[in-house]
Amino acid sequence: MNGIIKWGDPVTHVLDDGELLVQQTKNSDRTPLVAVLLEGPPHSGKTALAAKIAEDSQFPFIKICSPDKMIGNSEISKCQAIKKVFDDAYKSQLSCVVVDDIERLLDYVPIGPRFSNLVLQALLVLLKKPPPKLLIIGTTSRKDVLQEMEMLDAFSTTIHIPNISTGEQLVDALELLGSFTDKERASIAQQLKGKRVWIGIKKLLVLIEMSLQMDPDYRLFTFCSKSKTDVLFFFSL
Repeated sequence: MNGIIKWGDPVTHVLDDGELLVQQTKNSDRTPLVAVLLEGPPHSGKTALAAKIAEDSQFPFIKICSPDKMIGNSEISKCQAIKKVFDDAYKSQLSCVVVDDIERLLDYVPIGPRFSNLVLQALLVLLKKPPPKLLIIGTTSRKDVLQEMEMLDAFSTTIHIPNISTGEQLVDALELLGSFTDKERASIAQQLKGKRVWIGIKKLLVLIEMSLQMDPDYRLFTFCSKSKTDVLFFFSL
């Protein structure tokens, strides 16, 4: 929705790695199936980066398998919907499938815990079935859960998507977004100099829009530090 904000080297590296995997899918005869998992904290932009890699691949078939399209589906109908996405992908000589928010597709609930074993087994089979040429991009905020389910081995590689973690990265993001005045950004940069922050790009966008609803003289920014114990407050001039 808001494009790709290249707030630092981590974002550039993810896109570069994605391009390498796209080229591998196109050119390798030994690995026609390439599966990559984008994992990281919530709100770090995993889905947006997965969609960007898929879009830039310019493959003739691109499909997103997302839990929001399967709300209310039974386990069996969800498996059938997922299988149809892959069956359609197999019909093309070059395809890309984004499996978004895997833990939600599995109906994972940490209380218990519980999940859909039927959907898990279907995904495990489909992630390993070699088609003509297929790039699979999965996203998850719970790498630990997928590890317990023995699902990580189904992916060729895993790429970590980090949160914004330094004051410099945060200020760069604000500048790229065109948020606030030069004077305000300079004030924020001064107060964040040498400080550690921990915030996802999606959460940052929400806080920016909240602050823009306030009187310019009383904008308030709240960022949680990486330790998650300190809360830093910054006021514009």
